[in-house]
Amino acid sequence: MTLPVIICDDSALARKQLAKSLPGGWDISITFATNGQEALEAIKQGKGDLLFLDLNMPVMDGYETLEAIRREDLACLVLVISGDIQPEAKKRVMALGALDFINKPINPELVTNILLSYGIISNSQPQSTAELARFDDQQPDLTDLVQEVVNVAMGQAGKQLGELLGTFVHLPIPKVHLRPYQQLPRLIATQALTYSGVSQGFIGSGIAGEAIVIISTDNLPILAKLLPASQQDVHASELEILTDLSGLLAGACLKGISQQLDVQFSLGHPILLGQHTRLPKLLGVNQQQQVLAIDLDYQLPDKNIQCDLLLVFTEDSLPALTERLGCLNE
Repeated sequence: MTLPVIICDDSALARKQLAKSLPGGWDISITFATNGQEALEAIKQGKGDLLFLDLNMPVMDGYETLEAIRREDLACLVLVISGDIQPEAKKRVMALGALDFINKPINPELVTNILLSYGIISNSQPQSTAELARFDDQQPDLTDLVQEVVNVAMGQAGKQLGELLGTFVHLPIPKVHLRPYQQLPRLIATQALTYSGVSQGFIGSGIAGEAIVIISTDNLPILAKLLPASQQDVHASELEILTDLSGLLAGACLKGISQQLDVQFSLGHPILLGQHTRLPKLLGVNQQQQVLAIDLDYQLPDKNIQCDLLLVFTEDSLPALTERLGCLNE
């Protein structure tokens, strides 16, 4: 009997990668959903006895979807697949009724083993060429490819930040923009009067840019109090806190991107952009060049803190970046 399966993820690349990672010879019908609301509608239409569910999505995220499935008592097994690898994320989804939690990027062997362990499948084999061809119509664009790669990388950075500060970090949906550098201040959602920021350049395999960490002046003292007691004496100044925070977020995120794209980035020394400075001045309002910018606004909801990481790729990096990203879509 054909098993109705839903793959719910806002990334076309993630949906395609998961679909191609499922076992071959499995009698299933697959429905794709781009957010939790679409997934719930499909479940109610009988299209989802098994749901593969992402967490960070627009409209309705994975947590809200799990809550709705439980509240409405819908008959659906849920396997969460997410780039948010914080232990607290797994704890939360398991408490909401998820069957298991799978980290991104997708490991086909792990997916198969989990399906076997729960008796969802009884044997496994690779998908045939004909089976794989079913997903050829899933063609992510450049923005989608960038967003998913950064989504996985930011989860690794978020885990390290959460471990350092001893708290759960809310991970954002990466926002991808192609625009002049001087418009970068518009990407920052907070309304603080002044900010501090550090930039770290990177280059490798024809791809170059900078990772910029920005935090409002008001948030820095609060952030300092969250540091472990053993480190508070070392981080004696706001500049040291900002530099270390930048090194952690930018370093972890760039490492995650380089691993997925199979490139080796060389990192420059952190450069202070400014302290207690208005945002346009901090980000260099006079720069005119076109850039590909990704905004990641890490949030600590319980502490009312937001820290932005801007990944900025130069325009002449786009051909090499596009080529590397295209390999993920094969």
